[in-house]
Amino acid sequence: MDSKSTSDVREKLLETAEDLIYRNGINATGMDFLVKTSGVSRKSIYKYFGTKDELVAEVLKRRDERWMNWFMTEVRKAETPEAQLLHIFSVLKGWFVAAGFRGCAFINTAGETGAPSDPVRLAAKEHKEKLLGFVRGICQEYGANDPDALARQFLILIDGAITVAHVLGDSGAADNAQEVARKLLNT
Repeated sequence: MDSKSTSDVREKLLETAEDLIYRNGINATGMDFLVKTSGVSRKSIYKYFGTKDELVAEVLKRRDERWMNWFMTEVRKAETPEAQLLHIFSVLKGWFVAAGFRGCAFINTAGETGAPSDPVRLAAKEHKEKLLGFVRGICQEYGANDPDALARQFLILIDGAITVAHVLGDSGAADNAQEVARKLLNT
């Protein structure tokens, strides 16, 4: 098998796994279902990824790169650091009302794992640390007295809004979180 077809098979497997895991969860996405849906043999799956956890961790890594690039680009469209901090929630609301929104893939998958050392949980932790770092950078540009504390408060608002939007089907959670963010910035 040449490297292009190997790359194509691996890519198809990752795309299919991401879609299935995001829609159904890790536990509901069994290897038989993945083989059937992707058309990739079980042997090939284990050739590329030693375990299902390694496959899921790679899926999350790819999603992290794509989601963070999208999110940072959209947030940075606002002109000032204060506007960017508030725009976070407008960006999230746009995501909440998009077709296929199923909440945060990282919160969802971390909730299906037990051990903090699980590769899936580590991938979720890495994503949240990147998100926190991005928000912290904006808080520094904003001139917050304690950028780390403000960024952590914003992370709670972000993840809270995502969770409420997903669980309750309430895209207005972004508006509510934005209102709390305004209060944080005004104190």
